[in-house]
Amino acid sequence: MNAAQNVDKLAQNTALNQKTSGINAALKYTGIPASWLSKRPKLPSRNWLIFLSVTSSIVGLYVYDRQQCKRIRQSYVHKVKNLAEQPLGALDKPRKVTVYGAKWPGDEEYDQSLKYFRKYVKPILVAAAVDYEMVGGKKHGDIANRVAEGIRLRRRFDLGLDPESEVTKHLPTYQSPAQVRKRELDGGIVIIGRPTFKEFMAGLTRGWTDGLEKVDQDEVLAKILEDDHHFDEPEDPEEMREAALPVQPKVAHMSPAFAPIHSSPRSQVSVPKDMDAPPAVVPLLPPLLLVPFTNYIGISQIPLMIWDFFNQRHKVRSGSEAGYTLVTKNIRRIEVSPPKQEPLFAEVVSAGIPPLDLDFDKGAESYYKNSLDSIPAEIEKSRQKYYEGLAPKLATARELARGTREPTKEEIENPPPTEVELRAERVKKERRWRDDAVGWDIVKPSTSVAWDPRFTEALWIFTPPQTERSLDLDLKSKT
Repeated sequence: MNAAQNVDKLAQNTALNQKTSGINAALKYTGIPASWLSKRPKLPSRNWLIFLSVTSSIVGLYVYDRQQCKRIRQSYVHKVKNLAEQPLGALDKPRKVTVYGAKWPGDEEYDQSLKYFRKYVKPILVAAAVDYEMVGGKKHGDIANRVAEGIRLRRRFDLGLDPESEVTKHLPTYQSPAQVRKRELDGGIVIIGRPTFKEFMAGLTRGWTDGLEKVDQDEVLAKILEDDHHFDEPEDPEEMREAALPVQPKVAHMSPAFAPIHSSPRSQVSVPKDMDAPPAVVPLLPPLLLVPFTNYIGISQIPLMIWDFFNQRHKVRSGSEAGYTLVTKNIRRIEVSPPKQEPLFAEVVSAGIPPLDLDFDKGAESYYKNSLDSIPAEIEKSRQKYYEGLAPKLATARELARGTREPTKEEIENPPPTEVELRAERVKKERRWRDDAVGWDIVKPSTSVAWDPRFTEALWIFTPPQTERSLDLDLKSKT
C-alpha cells in the first residue's frame, strides 16, 4: 500500500515539474482542467457517425434545394423586371389577370391551389408589375357557378337588359365598356390545376348556353320540393301521432348527375326570345394560362410528400415558367382535336403528337383518393338520415303551435324549431346536397371537360416563348 502511494506521488511530482509551453502555459491559470489541455481528439463512436452523416445529408439536401429555388426565381425575376419600369399615366391601370383556384377533391383546405399560385407564380407577376385578382372555391362547383353568373350578367349588359349606372359614368376612373373589354383581353385568366379547369369550362359552357332571366334559386327549389309530401298535413289525428314515429321516408334517389337548379323553370320576369337564345358566336375571351398543380394527401402518398419537400425547386421552376409565359403574352389557338394525318403514316406520327388542351393535367386525377367515389352514396345517406328525424320534429312543432299539449320542461328551456324554421332548414340542406352532387359530377375523373364548338374561335392559350433554335427551324421550314 505504501509502495502504491509512493508511485502516485512520484507521478504527481513529475507532472508538476514538467515544463509547459505554448497555449498550455497561457491557459494553465484560467481554471481550465489540465486534463482538457492534454486531451487528444479521436473519432466519434459508430452511433454518432451514423447520426451525423444522416443529419448532415438531410440538412445538405434542404439547403441545396432552397438555394436552387432562390436562384431559379431570381433568374426569372431578372428577365421580367424591366417591364415594371415602364411608366404609366396618372389614371392608367396596370395589366390585370384573374386567377381561379378550385378545391382539390378530398382536401379540407379549399385554398391549396391559390396557395400554390401565391408561392410559385405570384413573384414573377409582381416583378413584372402585373396585377391579379384571386377567385377561390370553398366547395366543388363554386367556380363553375361564379363563371356562369359572370357571363350571364355580361350578356344582359351587352343586350341592354341591365343598363349602366349614371353615377359611375361621372367618376374620374370611369372606363367605357370597350376599354374595360380591351383591358380584360390584354390581361388573361390563370387556371390552377385540372379541377379548376373542369369547373371553369363547365361554367363557361353554362354561361353561354343558359337563359338570361333572373332566378331565385331558393324559391325555385322550394317549389320543386313541394311535391315530395314531407310537409303534408295529416287529415286524421291518429296519422299525426303515427307521423311522430321514426319511419323510413320516401326519399327520391338523387343521382350524381342530378339536374342543377339553374335549369329549372324560369321566373316570371320575361326576356324576349331573340335575346334569351344562346348566341351563335361567342366573342373573343381572355387567353388562358393553364398551370399544372397536384396536391398529395393521404397516408399512401407520404413518400411523395417527402420527395416534394426536398425538391421544391421543380415547383419553383414550373411556377416561374408559367408566370413568365403569361408576361410575354405569347398565345395560340386552343387545340381540341389532333391534326389530320395520312393513313399510311398515322401510327408513326401519332407518337410525336402533343397532348390536347382539354387533356390538361389529366394525370393529376390519378392522385385522387379512392374514397371519393362514395360521395354520392354519402349524400344520399345524409338525406335519408335527415328525413328520418324530420317527421317527429314536425309533429312536435305542430302540436306546440296548436296547443294540443303542454311543452315539457326541456322544451321550455330549449324551444324546438317551428315548422317555418324546419322548412327553411330543409331547403338549405337540399340546396347544399344538390350543389355538392352537381359539383362532384363536374370534377370527378370519369367526367370529361365540358366543351362547346363555339369556343374554338374564342379561346386562346398562353404558350411559352419560342427559343432561338426552334424559331430558326420554323423559318427554314417556311423557306
